[in-house]
Amino acid sequence: MKVFRPRIGFSYLREAYASENLSPAVCRSLNLILLANLFGNLFGIVCGSGTAAMVGLANELRAGDLAFGLLNGIPQAAMLLQIPFAMLVSRTHRRKKYMLTFGLVSRALWLIFGFLPLLFPGAADSRGLWTLVLLLGVSSCLSAAINVCWFPWLSDLAPTRIRGRWLSTRDTVVAFANLAFGFLMAHLLDTLPPDRRYVIVFLIGGTLGMLDMVCFGFCEEKYSAPPVRMNLKSAAGVMKNRAFRRLTVMWTAWCFTANLCEPYLSRYSINEMGLTFTQMTVCSSAAASVMTILLMRRWGRAMDTFGSRSVMMVAALGAAGANAFYLFCTPGAVWPVLLRNALGAAFWNGSNLAANSMQLSASPDDERPIYIAVYSCVTALPGMALGSLAGGALLEIWESAGWFAGAFDRYKALIALSTVLRFAAVVLLVPPLPNDRDGTPRGLVKSLFARGR
Repeated sequence: MKVFRPRIGFSYLREAYASENLSPAVCRSLNLILLANLFGNLFGIVCGSGTAAMVGLANELRAGDLAFGLLNGIPQAAMLLQIPFAMLVSRTHRRKKYMLTFGLVSRALWLIFGFLPLLFPGAADSRGLWTLVLLLGVSSCLSAAINVCWFPWLSDLAPTRIRGRWLSTRDTVVAFANLAFGFLMAHLLDTLPPDRRYVIVFLIGGTLGMLDMVCFGFCEEKYSAPPVRMNLKSAAGVMKNRAFRRLTVMWTAWCFTANLCEPYLSRYSINEMGLTFTQMTVCSSAAASVMTILLMRRWGRAMDTFGSRSVMMVAALGAAGANAFYLFCTPGAVWPVLLRNALGAAFWNGSNLAANSMQLSASPDDERPIYIAVYSCVTALPGMALGSLAGGALLEIWESAGWFAGAFDRYKALIALSTVLRFAAVVLLVPPLPNDRDGTPRGLVKSLFARGR
């Protein structure tokens, strides 16, 4: 049997660039965007919703379930600002300027987060939590410019035929880096003195986020369409695109059902199950990174062969059932968390890859920023933000009512509800999506498990 050895790095990308006869400037820019995405993902290990560092910081500032849901929902609600930012980008064609101003300031604010427990040490002092909410809100509002700049930037530089390979290679490279960096951050959180660990960790995270933005300062700006003046009617008209509308509805439902419980899994593992930061890293980030390294190339090839819809159907069904492993959790048990993240990553990487590709395919070149802005706003606000807040509200309501005590606690009830709704979203909403290649989900499954692939 042929042993599968994933190839990563720029050598594999050079083959894809050569097949499209891309200029050296474009190749260098695509490599810089990959490097920027690498820094951005490392930034997200520390400074993202539901990370171990954010869970620990929220605990230090005494945030309840609903407050934690609010912290997870704020970045998603701020996505509404992507629409005016998209109009600005489409009219001015100044992506680099906005990444180096709005984006850089947004990331720099994270340097302050770790100091909050030192500035507000009182057990009854809620000012620390509300300061965290304020800083997160400002940072999230400014970061709304990032997505409407970098993603269209990538689509203007990378031809459609190599995007699957570029995205899958990027995710593989990022997974290797996440594996090592996740262990480093977990070690720091477990071993540093409590009064210093969040200061150091968030200083590292904020610096990496700033490096993400700096990389774009050296990229070539390329636009596939001339400047366009857009207004709110342009945003409303986006939903007339049938393929785009179906994708947006499907992904919004998926995000809502996922975020009912997703932000609370790390909090549950640390607070209720008693896992250390290092155990959480091994069972979550490390396991997910290994599966990404092994399988991401296969998802990229599958998408180029069988199409995005087939990948979405297979990957989303697999990802929908991954959280069910948490139903078998007991205090101190690591195997359910390990299986959930390992098998979940094997599938959710495919669904995310398909969603990114379908988003680009369904948006015309001359209006792509506004399409991406509308997509991000709709999926983020009623999808992720509302899902996160609904999950936090249910947890507090069930706790007040005394429901789901014992082995099947309120967190497990929320996980079960989320799992059922995720399966329903996939089965009902993925079939109507258009496919961009010949092929079926059944053929895709056979190819994924074929020997020598």
